Amino acid sequence: MFREFMGLPVHPLLIHAVVVFVPLLALVSVAYVVLPRFRSRLDWAAVALAVGAPVSALFAKLSGEELKEVLVARNYPPEGIAKIEEHQGYGDLTLWWSLALGVATVLLVVLTSRRRSLPGWLKLVLSGVVVVLGAISVYYVYLTGDTGAKTVWEGIL
Repeated sequence: MFREFMGLPVHPLLIHAVVVFVPLLALVSVAYVVLPRFRSRLDWAAVALAVGAPVSALFAKLSGEELKEVLVARNYPPEGIAKIEEHQGYGDLTLWWSLALGVATVLLVVLTSRRRSLPGWLKLVLSGVVVVLGAISVYYVYLTGDTGAKTVWEGIL
């Protein structure tokens, strides 16, 4: 299902969604934390990205696994497979950290809605968790993209 589209591998196409949506989720989530007066304008975007970013990471992961299967079946060099496995490890972590950020963001939006009153310390802790998860998620998007790009392009240019 995630192998190819119109003769092209799907993975290079899907990773662009991850590169856009995960950092955007981090940005909107942090903005939701630090700009409380704009929360009513950011809540829908935060929730939509909290769902969309991890889903895009999941699709990129699944398509990457299928691409790796094709490369292994075509006897791709072992040193190339080792690089792919490093990239795959970072991609797995990107999925899990973006999922954690998505859950924390939805939780923050729900718990800070106008109908709910939370103790100040709980808002502060949850806000801190969202900021930290946002930073970690962006870091792993970077590492995943960097190792993937080096696997494909290193030594070519």
